[in-house]
Amino acid sequence: MDFKLSAHTQDMLKEREIPEEWMRRTIDKSDWKNIGEDNNIHYFKSIAEHEGRILHVVVNPHVSPKKVVTIFFDRRARRQK
Repeated sequence: MDFKLSAHTQDMLKEREIPEEWMRRTIDKSDWKNIGEDNNIHYFKSIAEHEGRILHVVVNPHVSPKKVVTIFFDRRARRQK
């Protein structure tokens, strides 16, 4: 997928020490995804290298190239799945 990173996403990758490869893996091979109330696509993936925690990546598909809005480990997603 062709996309760019928001400044916020770049900061979060550094601050939370999330490898960009995990983000790409989550987008390319998500365990599940949905369209949020914000009309963005929310991708979720269990990251084995990080104790199976769920990585949540939010992408705005309405711009070109698509924009990764934010990224974080989602504690609530584990309970939802």
